[in-house]
Amino acid sequence: MSDKDMAGLKASKGTDCDKKFATMMTAHHNGAISMARDERKNGRNAAAKKLAGAIIKGQTAEVEKFKKILDRL
Repeated sequence: MSDKDMAGLKASKGTDCDKKFATMMTAHHNGAISMARDERKNGRNAAAKKLAGAIIKGQTAEVEKFKKILDRL
């Protein structure tokens, strides 16, 4: 997230804050998922690849929760 994004989040209140937070966290988690997929595909260290799998699973579940929150807002 950019400094501008973070300032906008800090200045927001109520539902607007909730929406911005969930949207930004979704983007953040999607970035982690993408990096973890790259590690699973291209990595050589078994422990790192195992951790990448756990990251994919956990972050994907959280993205789904954020989508449900956004749908309710």
